Amino acid sequence: MNTGKYQQVCYRTEQRDEFVLLHNLKNGKAGYSFGCTAGGETVQVRLTDGTLDSWSRDECTEVSSRAW
Repeated sequence: MNTGKYQQVCYRTEQRDEFVLLHNLKNGKAGYSFGCTAGGETVQVRLTDGTLDSWSRDECTEVSSRAW
């Protein structure tokens, strides 16, 4: 995801307490955002199986609600 989209996801996650559904382009997994790190430009995600992971902004994209 580009820098602007990353900032939007982080704003919604950290300021509006939304869990944004993301898709990892490298491994195909899906997860919900629960935090961001500005320095490393990563998003902390809770995977659908309940485990936690951290993805760089370059390896993930937001899943549109229209896709479900």
